[in-house]
Amino acid sequence: MIVAAVTLFMLNTMVKFLDKAAIITAEDQINSNGSAVNPWKLCSLQQVEEVKCLARVIPVWTSLIIFFVIMSQNSNAVFQALQSDRRLGNSNFKVPAASYAIFTMLTVSLWIPIYDKVLVPSLQKLTGKEGGITLLQRMGIGIVLSVLTMLVSGLVEEKRRNLALTRPTLGVAPESGAISSKSGLCLISQLVLTGLSEAFCAIGQVEFSYKEFPEKMRSIAGSIFFCGQAFSSYLSAFLISIVNRITARAPTGDWLSQDLNRGKLDYFYYMIAALGVFNFGFFLVCAERYRYKGDGEIKLPTDQLALEINKAV
Repeated sequence: MIVAAVTLFMLNTMVKFLDKAAIITAEDQINSNGSAVNPWKLCSLQQVEEVKCLARVIPVWTSLIIFFVIMSQNSNAVFQALQSDRRLGNSNFKVPAASYAIFTMLTVSLWIPIYDKVLVPSLQKLTGKEGGITLLQRMGIGIVLSVLTMLVSGLVEEKRRNLALTRPTLGVAPESGAISSKSGLCLISQLVLTGLSEAFCAIGQVEFSYKEFPEKMRSIAGSIFFCGQAFSSYLSAFLISIVNRITARAPTGDWLSQDLNRGKLDYFYYMIAALGVFNFGFFLVCAERYRYKGDGEIKLPTDQLALEINKAV
């Protein structure tokens, strides 16, 4: 007796109607090798299950676009550094503004081995799960950290601007404004949080896509990560355009002024943080309804497959 493995998406009622695509009717024509003459009218069970898998992965992927919007704000740290005290101690050496991004890279590079070699084994003993926590939980932690990143970034920028407006400055940055006496080292906190966010959520998404995509589509599973980044870039540019247009006529002035001391970059950070909170709520809804591939997997004799499909329909 031949036995076939079938993965049922029993809780995915929204795409339950797709099972009808695998039912042979009197109008369907079959080739001698068992394939459908018209694949647009009759699909294999495997094709139906692959479409179902995509239908469940896409909402989770959509909820992560806002996460990448938050991560893209990391570039603003360069402008903050330009108008901060970048001197090291009492020396005249100034850390290049763009070099502060290395703290994000170092955090990711250092945290990944610590997480894999130290935290994962400990979490596995506590939870009994592979990896210690699920991939969605890992991504959720990253989203929470991204919101915290924006809040810390806003507080740091508020302090930097207040010192620039109330204390003696250290000169003028080219094409920007007065340099605050606030040390540029204070930017490390938000950059480290950015690195932790990426280590949890971004890397978790890559692993999630690879494991949850249909086997025949694993070669393009990684591309969905970059598609999310692409969409987030357009969305981030759209948000910046809207904020510039609205705040240019506001009493508080342009939030994203070229001179950060005249702008309100901290307000922009807080707005993005609020957007991240709403996005986290959407992510929780998607994660709660999601069932990992393999959940509910059963093995049925081939002569019972059609019967089970008819029952599902």
